[in-house]
Amino acid sequence: MMKNKLNKIYTYTVFYQKDSEGGYVVFVPALPGCHTQGETLKEAEENAKEAIELYLETLVEFREPILEEAQSYQSKVSVPVLIPA
Repeated sequence: MMKNKLNKIYTYTVFYQKDSEGGYVVFVPALPGCHTQGETLKEAEENAKEAIELYLETLVEFREPILEEAQSYQSKVSVPVLIPA
Protein backbone atom coordinates (compact mmCIF):
# COMPACT_ATOMS: atom_id res chain seq x y z
CA MET A 1 0.00 0.00 0.00
CA MET A 2 1.44 3.39 -1.09
CA LYS A 3 1.19 6.39 1.15
CA ASN A 4 -0.54 9.39 -0.32
CA LYS A 5 1.85 12.09 -1.41
CA LEU A 6 1.09 15.68 -0.56
CA ASN A 7 2.16 18.53 -2.80
CA LYS A 8 3.02 21.69 -0.93
CA ILE A 9 4.20 24.97 -2.36
CA TYR A 10 7.19 26.56 -0.63
CA THR A 11 8.11 30.19 -1.20
CA TYR A 12 11.57 31.60 -0.62
CA THR A 13 13.17 35.00 -0.90
CA VAL A 14 15.98 35.12 -3.44
CA PHE A 15 18.59 37.84 -3.90
CA TYR A 16 20.02 38.69 -7.31
CA GLN A 17 23.43 40.32 -7.40
CA LYS A 18 24.98 41.63 -10.61
CA ASP A 19 28.29 39.85 -11.18
CA SER A 20 31.33 41.92 -12.11
CA GLU A 21 32.06 39.49 -14.96
CA GLY A 22 28.50 39.68 -16.31
CA GLY A 23 25.24 37.99 -15.48
CA TYR A 24 23.72 37.54 -12.05
CA VAL A 25 24.45 35.47 -8.97
CA VAL A 26 21.42 34.29 -6.97
CA PHE A 27 21.35 33.49 -3.24
CA VAL A 28 18.57 31.83 -1.22
CA PRO A 29 19.30 32.91 2.38
CA ALA A 30 16.83 30.47 3.98
CA LEU A 31 18.55 27.49 2.31
CA PRO A 32 22.24 27.44 3.31
CA GLY A 33 24.47 26.79 0.31
CA CYS A 34 21.66 27.19 -2.22
CA HIS A 35 22.86 29.55 -4.90
CA THR A 36 23.11 29.69 -8.67
CA GLN A 37 23.65 32.14 -11.52
CA GLY A 38 22.38 33.19 -14.92
CA GLU A 39 23.33 35.47 -17.78
CA THR A 40 20.01 37.34 -17.57
CA LEU A 41 17.58 37.95 -14.71
CA LYS A 42 15.11 35.60 -16.38
CA GLU A 43 17.70 32.83 -16.68
CA ALA A 44 18.88 33.46 -13.11
CA GLU A 45 15.30 33.14 -11.84
CA GLU A 46 14.71 29.88 -13.72
CA ASN A 47 18.01 28.52 -12.40
CA ALA A 48 17.02 29.60 -8.87
CA LYS A 49 13.74 27.68 -9.12
CA GLU A 50 15.61 24.59 -10.28
CA ALA A 51 18.25 24.93 -7.53
CA ILE A 52 15.54 25.27 -4.87
CA GLU A 53 13.64 22.25 -6.22
CA LEU A 54 16.78 20.11 -6.18
CA TYR A 55 17.67 21.32 -2.68
CA LEU A 56 14.22 20.43 -1.34
CA GLU A 57 14.16 17.07 -3.16
CA THR A 58 17.47 16.22 -1.49
CA LEU A 59 16.05 17.10 1.93
CA VAL A 60 13.04 14.84 1.25
CA GLU A 61 15.27 12.02 -0.02
CA PHE A 62 17.35 12.08 3.16
CA ARG A 63 14.26 12.57 5.34
CA GLU A 64 15.48 15.91 6.58
CA PRO A 65 12.98 18.61 7.50
CA ILE A 66 12.16 21.09 4.76
CA LEU A 67 13.31 24.50 5.88
CA GLU A 68 10.66 27.17 5.82
CA GLU A 69 11.58 30.78 5.56
CA ALA A 70 11.22 32.79 8.74
CA GLN A 71 9.84 36.30 8.54
CA SER A 72 12.64 38.60 7.52
CA TYR A 73 13.17 42.25 6.77
CA GLN A 74 15.43 43.99 4.33
CA SER A 75 16.77 47.51 4.47
CA LYS A 76 19.79 49.55 3.52
CA VAL A 77 22.04 51.11 6.12
CA SER A 78 24.33 54.06 5.40
CA VAL A 79 27.46 54.59 7.47
CA PRO A 80 29.99 57.43 7.27
CA VAL A 81 33.61 56.55 6.53
CA LEU A 82 36.42 59.03 7.08
CA ILE A 83 38.84 58.77 4.14
CA PRO A 84 42.15 60.64 4.53
CA ALA A 85 42.86 63.20 1.81
